[in-house]
Amino acid sequence: MDKIMQEIYQAVIAGQKDEVEIGIQNALGAGIPAEKILHDGLIPPMTEVGRLFEVGEYYVPEMLISARAMQAGLAILKPQLAEANVKAVGKVAIGTVKGDLHDIGKNLVAMMLEGAGFEIIDLGTDVSPEKFVESVSDGGVDIIGLSALLTTTMPSMATTIKALEDAGVRDQVKVIVGGAPVTDAYAEQVGADGFSPDASRAVTLAKSLLNL
Repeated sequence: MDKIMQEIYQAVIAGQKDEVEIGIQNALGAGIPAEKILHDGLIPPMTEVGRLFEVGEYYVPEMLISARAMQAGLAILKPQLAEANVKAVGKVAIGTVKGDLHDIGKNLVAMMLEGAGFEIIDLGTDVSPEKFVESVSDGGVDIIGLSALLTTTMPSMATTIKALEDAGVRDQVKVIVGGAPVTDAYAEQVGADGFSPDASRAVTLAKSLLNL
């Protein structure tokens, strides 16, 4: 890995937003293609951040800081990536289900997925089943991510999956679920395709569901 990429990599790991932005501007200035910067400078450190989280060296605050630094860099690259017609590895529509206003977990999952090369449609919080259906009907969505932080809003996951079935679009997407009270058994019960206990493993799950 060349020096500029190494600097971007280290800055993302350390969550140094300004240094990431400077590194990316330097890389672009040196004529390095945006796609190479993305695949060598931004995606690998987020994979490492996920690993550090899983082994207990990083916690949610560190993951958030690194993810925000990565996003700052990605914001600079996005116009060039679009111009070069660089395709995302998949498209994920994510939201916290109806009745639930919690968003930290959902935001972190969205950022980690974006850091892994996915295109994200963030539907926000208190998202109705109809809104999730609409995101699939609009086309191109590969995965729906449902988040719930309250036991009282968990049934909205089942309602949303039922709405996807009723609209005839359930077989077009994979559905993943997560949130503090959610379990693997509950995911199976409501007919989801997978469950993740944290943001890092959500990336692994999403990739496995799309055979990446």
